[in-house]
Amino acid sequence: MKKIDISIFEKYLTIWVMLCMVGGVLIGQLLPQVSDFLSRLEYANVSIPIAVLIWLMIYPMMMKIDFTSILHVGKKPTGLYLTWISNWLIKPFSMFGIAYFFFYIVFKSLIPPELAKDYLAGAILLGAAPCTAMVFVWSHLTNGNPAYTVVQVASNDLIILIAYTPIVAFLLGIGGISIPWNTLFLSVFLFVVIPLSGGMLTRYLLIHRKGEFYFNTVFIPKFKHVTIGGLLLTLILIFSFQGDIILQNPLHIFLIAVPLTIQTFFIFFLTYYAGRKLKLCHNIAAPAGMIGASNFFELSVAMAISLFGVSSPVAMATIVGVLVEVPVMLTLVNYANKTKHRFIS
Repeated sequence: MKKIDISIFEKYLTIWVMLCMVGGVLIGQLLPQVSDFLSRLEYANVSIPIAVLIWLMIYPMMMKIDFTSILHVGKKPTGLYLTWISNWLIKPFSMFGIAYFFFYIVFKSLIPPELAKDYLAGAILLGAAPCTAMVFVWSHLTNGNPAYTVVQVASNDLIILIAYTPIVAFLLGIGGISIPWNTLFLSVFLFVVIPLSGGMLTRYLLIHRKGEFYFNTVFIPKFKHVTIGGLLLTLILIFSFQGDIILQNPLHIFLIAVPLTIQTFFIFFLTYYAGRKLKLCHNIAAPAGMIGASNFFELSVAMAISLFGVSSPVAMATIVGVLVEVPVMLTLVNYANKTKHRFIS
């Protein structure tokens, strides 16, 4: 009976995601003291409760990594090149173009020019920041190569340090923008360094004491649903924090979501099928597409707040990016899994 329950849970994951989103909003409205308390538990604009849940999501994947395999990633650098080109030479500029087209042309009669400018700024902040944390979840759900995913994410984190500011400054058309470095470094430490170190230590100790067979067949299966559970709890928290914004701005939430969703699909399909043309394995091409499609929303939201204020339309636009990402990315995960046969094994 237990196996049937689990299969139903996984089969209808999208429904559970939607229920958690609604549940989060209800908690924020009916029990505001809970969300207020949790929202204050942050450092450098990074929510500590969400950081812990994200750590729970990606820790099981990190334990699966045979860390000696990381040393061999450089022998097949094509997937890294694809990730870098997609994230830094295409994604920020396609986000700008798509958002500009919708905010200034398609939705011209619905969005005043000043507000369109603010929403465009929020879209730019999102588009210039490739995902750091959640991509481990998407990679896990598509059976991605965990060692390769780590290197893809880590290399993007290094590029962020030098490329994010000039790209954002150029696209916004202003100078003097500075990255909240404490937010960036803390996010990388929380979402990459800690789970990676924990996974490495756990794997080494258990294999050393009880053997690889025990580790792979007894210990790892215990964490099979921790990733999904952490994802659902994260959604509840995020939506409890942002319930007021969602309920007060339903039309503009939708208008902002349109170009962000189109951008997500565009970058994923461009990168995913470029990987196929380059004859990449599915477990490298799928995570590459996921990294480009999803965003480093912690950095984007923090940047919007530090530059424009917590109640600014710019901040709201980045928050919409958080709201639409999970349902859209789950759709892309399902698509990637169904088209796995089109790639080499």
